Amino acid sequence: MAPYRLAWETRRMKAIQLSEFGGADAIELVELEDPTPGEGEVLVDVVRSGVNFADTHQTRNDYLSGQELPLIPGTEVAGTTPDGRRVVALTGTGGYAEKVAVPEAMLIPIPDEVDDEQAAGGMVQGLTAMALVNRMARIEPGETILIEAAAGGTGTLAVQVAKAAGARVIGLASSAEKRELVEGLGADATVDSQAEDLRGAILAANDGKGVDAVLQMSGGDAFDAELAALAPLGRMVVFGNATREDRKVSTGALMQGSKAVMGFWLVHILSRQDLAVPLIGELLGALASGALRVTIGGVYPLSEAARAHEALESRSSTGKLLLDPSR
Repeated sequence: MAPYRLAWETRRMKAIQLSEFGGADAIELVELEDPTPGEGEVLVDVVRSGVNFADTHQTRNDYLSGQELPLIPGTEVAGTTPDGRRVVALTGTGGYAEKVAVPEAMLIPIPDEVDDEQAAGGMVQGLTAMALVNRMARIEPGETILIEAAAGGTGTLAVQVAKAAGARVIGLASSAEKRELVEGLGADATVDSQAEDLRGAILAANDGKGVDAVLQMSGGDAFDAELAALAPLGRMVVFGNATREDRKVSTGALMQGSKAVMGFWLVHILSRQDLAVPLIGELLGALASGALRVTIGGVYPLSEAARAHEALESRSSTGKLLLDPSR
């Protein structure tokens, strides 16, 4: 006879929680009481949690917004509601868990044609890729765009978005296997991101000419090389700083080259309903039709979240990484 649950018995869930900030070593699997939904919130049973490079900053507390301890990382989930709806949600934090309380207004229905992994994997990085290419870089047909970390989660999506916009795409990636993946997604050319003369390699891949746009997420020496490879009237969009090495830009050099350098943080799109709603609709429509496909690089048990972070920070992963809270 199965044991019964007393009415006042606390339900508990598995979650990743940090009691101190740090790298993968600070990540701990714990058991916590289920979240209690507040007014207007729904308790979502998480099927897949998305892993983003920003999560590695979140756990170190060196990202664009400060974090508080104890911290459950994770900004995107796909799951089900108590009434059986399949939904995807952007959570801010709390996604690395079996359950998360989400405001009803933030729940986005998943189309029947989209599976849970595509939904969880496409939300943050898909919206980022679409905003980077179309709104920030404002790529036009026939222009050339250079995409950093092109074999990563955002990069693999940005390659597809840029090709759909009619651009010539050059992807940066650190290994032959990664470059082959990027070319398979439609990139016109690829460049070894570890090339000794990165600027020269980029120009060689574009028939000796500068590129019209750059999606930059590493900072450091690569930033300098890619800015130097930017053509007059070119646009560089900075959406990360993986090396954690900031760079300063000469205003005189910008004027001399008629170049633009701009930053991007998805939060500013999501904070504007007039921008976020149609972009989310466009993303889900593209996933449902197959026009856009998330490259799933690995699904890790929740208990191995630290290993997923290590893969991201070591640049050994490709595509989108996900967590399975059931394992």
